Amino acid sequence: MPGSAVARRAAKKDKRLSHLGAGGDARMVDVSAKPATERVAIAEGRVRMRLQTLKIVQSGNAKKGDVLGAARVAGIMAAKRTHELIPLCHPLALTKVKVDLAPDAKLPGITVRAEVRVLGQTGVEMEALTAVSVACLTIYDMVKAVERGMRIEGIRLVEKRGGKSGHFRAEDF
Repeated sequence: MPGSAVARRAAKKDKRLSHLGAGGDARMVDVSAKPATERVAIAEGRVRMRLQTLKIVQSGNAKKGDVLGAARVAGIMAAKRTHELIPLCHPLALTKVKVDLAPDAKLPGITVRAEVRVLGQTGVEMEALTAVSVACLTIYDMVKAVERGMRIEGIRLVEKRGGKSGHFRAEDF
C-alpha cells in the first residue's frame, strides 16, 4: 500500500544521501558493480558584464591576453580535475570535454556551456558544472581590472543522459 509504514520507510531509504554510511560517516560510493555505460552531462552559466567590457574581451585586447581561449582551456582542465576539488567524487577517464563560450551583447556578457562524456560507472554532472564554474571564474579573473562588478550567475545542469536515473533535461525558467 502506498500509504503504509513499509512504503514510507522504502521511500525514505531511497532519499538517503549515498555518500553517508549508516553511522553518518562520509564515504565514497562503491560503483564497482554498476555497468559501464555512456554518460553525458551539459551545464551552463553566464558572466554578466558591461557592454564595453564585453567589447574588450571580443577584441582580444584584454591586458591578460585571450580571455575566451584561456577560459576554454581552464574549463577543460577543471573538468579533468573535479575529483581533486569535490570531496568523494570519483576520478574519471573522461572521453570528451567541450567548453563553448558565446559572447552576447544582449546580456551583455558571455554564456559558458560545457559538455562532458564518459564511458563509465558514474555520471559526469559534477565535471560539467565544474568546467562551467572555472571557465566563468577565469573570465572574471582576466578582466576584473576593467570591471570588478561582473556577475557570475545561472550555473546549472542543463541535461544529463545515461546511468540508472536516465535522462534529465532542465526546464527553462
